[in-house]
Amino acid sequence: MNSEYANMQGTFNEGKPSDNKVKKKKKPFGLIKLTIVALLFGIVAGAAFQGYVLMKNPVELTQETGEDDTGELKADTTSDSELSYQNASIDGIVTDVSQVVDEVMPAIVSINTTTSRTSYDFFGREYRQEGEARGSGIIIAHNNNELLVVTNSHVVEEARNIEVTFADDSKSKAKIKGSDTNSDLAILSVNLNDLSQDTVDSIKVATLGDSDNVKPGDIAIAIGNALGYGQSVTVGYISALDREIPGDSKGKLIQTDAAINPGNSGGALLNSAGQVIGINSVKYASTEVEGVGYAIPITKAIPMINELMNREVVSSREQGFLGIDISKAQNVTEIHSQRFNMPVGVYVYSVVEDSPAEKAGLKQGNIITGLDNIQIRTIDDLINALSYKKAGQTIKLRIQEMENGKYVEKVLEITLAKKK
Repeated sequence: MNSEYANMQGTFNEGKPSDNKVKKKKKPFGLIKLTIVALLFGIVAGAAFQGYVLMKNPVELTQETGEDDTGELKADTTSDSELSYQNASIDGIVTDVSQVVDEVMPAIVSINTTTSRTSYDFFGREYRQEGEARGSGIIIAHNNNELLVVTNSHVVEEARNIEVTFADDSKSKAKIKGSDTNSDLAILSVNLNDLSQDTVDSIKVATLGDSDNVKPGDIAIAIGNALGYGQSVTVGYISALDREIPGDSKGKLIQTDAAINPGNSGGALLNSAGQVIGINSVKYASTEVEGVGYAIPITKAIPMINELMNREVVSSREQGFLGIDISKAQNVTEIHSQRFNMPVGVYVYSVVEDSPAEKAGLKQGNIITGLDNIQIRTIDDLINALSYKKAGQTIKLRIQEMENGKYVEKVLEITLAKKK
């Protein structure tokens, strides 16, 4: 952000007065001029300082009803609803992080789960192991029946019971509406009938920012249920963008030095305007490294969030058939991409004859990079996305095809068949 500073020059002409009367008349006028100049300088300096504190507000992503391909967050916010939620955001100049916290905290929740996992002892005998997990979530939308909360999928993985705690310390049960392990995102649903009117009046819906406009050096504010002690705040800066963690499939992440500890997962990474720019996901654990935390960029997360908010569980019998031989497909990783100048995605080696994929024009050598609004980077991404698609449903498969020595993006509309 560029701050404009005004250069002010005050010119004072001093001369010897010819008599005492003249001297008495000029003295108060000179003091007035000096006072005015000092006040102006103070105003300009203060504006310059506050201008430095304020960052550019990212483009706000609309939260609205309907389906389109813009990547906007969609939720049923019917106008005849008696519920009225404020959006958590800051207008004007931010001079204190506490302003952001006061505004956004009602849109953040703590999540506590009880888990039950199957384990095996030394002799191979099976037993159930009970446990607890803690995390955070962000209220991102609502309709007439439920609040929708986004969090990390690992926060609610294998959860038997999920309890959400709001900013007013009230608690409510929640259920998983949709979850995706590859993107590490999940949507929780909270029944509004379970909430008191006081709680309904106190909560807010988070305002989403544009993580594509984030730059290293920008202020970063993390809010979450750190260590399970309740909501806490840490402040730092955006350290780097497009970070990838070896062996992790979450894609490119935002790196920040704002402390992100166990329990912060699923919480919000905010800009100075109180807008969500990331969903805190992981902390690089090492005794040699401090101040390295990661967040999923919100702009890249929105397509999956939309998918999860509207996703229906599809049984294996109902799942649609695309027609790719998955056993022969290959992942094109970042290393392959850099070495061979190929797009990251799933390399198609074999297409089933007379399948929907072949009829739509999918060929050997094509690289699948997306399905509807979901980014496809690995075979697991593709399998997971298809597992929620029914036979007879039409999908948009985004591919890269080699033409004249260059990869060209194409979109194939494919109607899935029944599995044989």
